[in-house]
Amino acid sequence: MNGHRVVALVSDLMDRSRLSVAVPGIELASDLAAVAGADVVVVDLTRHAGALADVRSRAPDAFLVAYGPHVDDAALEAARSAGADRVLPRSRFFKDAAAALSRDEQPPDR
Repeated sequence: MNGHRVVALVSDLMDRSRLSVAVPGIELASDLAAVAGADVVVVDLTRHAGALADVRSRAPDAFLVAYGPHVDDAALEAARSAGADRVLPRSRFFKDAAAALSRDEQPPDR
């Protein structure tokens, strides 16, 4: 992403694979310490919803993007409340992950 350090806190192997293809150079992390200094942080709410406040404290200036199941309204709303800059249902996030991670672009509607 044009010189920006992008770190993804994503455990699912299929999601990791899709992100690696969509966002060249993305760092796939399993440890919260890896998000420090990142410009963009991606968080999979299915596995890491409870880590959002910690992510925000470790990377206070990062553009924080969270995604989760479209049927889990509570998790999506909790992510917004915890300080995520963009919160998307999983299907919308993966429709164009690169756009979802850009502050300047809006991801596709559906």
